[in-house]
Amino acid sequence: MPELPEVETVRRGLAPHVTGRRIVAVRTSGQRLRLPWPEGFGQALSGARIERLERRAKYLLWRLDGGRCMISHLGMSGRFTVLPPTGAAHGLGEFYFHGAAGRQAGPHDHLRLDLDDGTRLVYTDPRRFGFFDLCADPAAHPMLAKLGPEPAAVTAAQLAARLMGRRGPVKTALLDQAVIAGLGNIYVCEALFRARISPKRRAGALGLKRTARLVAAIHEVIAEAIAAGGSTLRDHARVDGEAGAFQQRFAVYDRAGRPCVRAACDGVVRRFTQAGRGTFHCPRCQR
Repeated sequence: MPELPEVETVRRGLAPHVTGRRIVAVRTSGQRLRLPWPEGFGQALSGARIERLERRAKYLLWRLDGGRCMISHLGMSGRFTVLPPTGAAHGLGEFYFHGAAGRQAGPHDHLRLDLDDGTRLVYTDPRRFGFFDLCADPAAHPMLAKLGPEPAAVTAAQLAARLMGRRGPVKTALLDQAVIAGLGNIYVCEALFRARISPKRRAGALGLKRTARLVAAIHEVIAEAIAAGGSTLRDHARVDGEAGAFQQRFAVYDRAGRPCVRAACDGVVRRFTQAGRGTFHCPRCQR
């Protein structure tokens, strides 16, 4: 499932093409996604102007005129494609859409937005685990109301307070979106490795010193992953169709049985299961 860096990459790819544009036509497949389509969805969007595109955790927030907001989530396999106006050059900003003008609708296309400049935005989701919703206040939406702070903004003191009293392992705690929003399995494994913290260590027993190392590692990993366009393991792709590249920098994730990348460590990366998720770590240098 796409994590924060992948969603932020999508937001940055979409924003230049949708900001300030008015939606002139809306088409949905009629098939249910993770949630049913909101009642009156097409009517509510038709004629609306997209004022800005934001992100909260793993959600995209489409701020519309009139104080409305469309919330979208990519689910496990969702992706957006931008199709340029017919006859326009394929190069749009930093993204390129080779042959996009002739793209035919596919069986997994579930939403199409036609914009006032001729641009067409298509949402494709083979597994149909993404969703769209409409609201007035995203902060009060059931999916967002209890989210913790953003990884790039969280401080050591904040994280320490949120982990206080937790008896479970730190890896599991960091996957709790109420503790810190947007982190997923990949980036938690990578951050714990950089901070030299065992994923098995009790969350409430980290102490401020270890927590400060962990927060610094989280900041670094998230920033580097966004700069690399996220990680592509199976379904994620940028808006331009290209794959993310951060998977080429994995230190532990998906490297079970391989030597630790730290020059001074002779450990071997191991995989085990925590809360139903595969956890990768170096038992020699992560304590």
